Amino acid sequence: MTTLLHIDSSVLPGAASSSRSVGAAFREAWEEQHPGGTVIYRDLAADPVPHIDADAWTAGLVAPAERTPAQSAAFALRERLIEELEQADAVLIGAPMYNFSIPSTLKAWLDGVYLVGRTVGENPSAHGTPAVVVASRGGSYAPGTPREDFEFVRNYLEAVFAKSLGLDLDFIVPELTLAPRVPTMSDLIPLYEASRERAFEEAARKAKEVAERIAV
Repeated sequence: MTTLLHIDSSVLPGAASSSRSVGAAFREAWEEQHPGGTVIYRDLAADPVPHIDADAWTAGLVAPAERTPAQSAAFALRERLIEELEQADAVLIGAPMYNFSIPSTLKAWLDGVYLVGRTVGENPSAHGTPAVVVASRGGSYAPGTPREDFEFVRNYLEAVFAKSLGLDLDFIVPELTLAPRVPTMSDLIPLYEASRERAFEEAARKAKEVAERIAV
């Protein structure tokens, strides 16, 4: 039985969110390939992970037997989040760009699973796990665009997911999502529509590719 860890972080619900919509398409294609599989789902907007505090942070730096009661209680959630990541055969994450970066709720989740000596370090415990990030954004930050230098989502997540956690990372990037709602961007609607269509196609294709890879 295969397990997909699916994380959403958009503040917008359902079809109003590009990252949720494209992520849902990926998940649907995944479930078609693994009808008996398990999906661990976390909606960080509806049920946010607490931002890491001193007890949760320092608990990861000492042996379990040396933790205070407060550290042990705070680390329990981190342990659960880490185990969900370690048990997953694949990871799907919706990461919309907010103010040039990821949502704070997603950062809180990342702080929870980022543990030197376990998920990060010489032998990361989730190393090699396929991960697909749906990195939606209201504008375009692709190479050659005027705001290329403001792209801090892919760069950051590549550093964390690929270089630190050791995940086998891929991206789907629906862009110009604000075009239908911002009058000054109306001339970009055809590009938005093309990007959206491409994102859904990539979601279905990548889900099948990851599913086939795991089944081998």
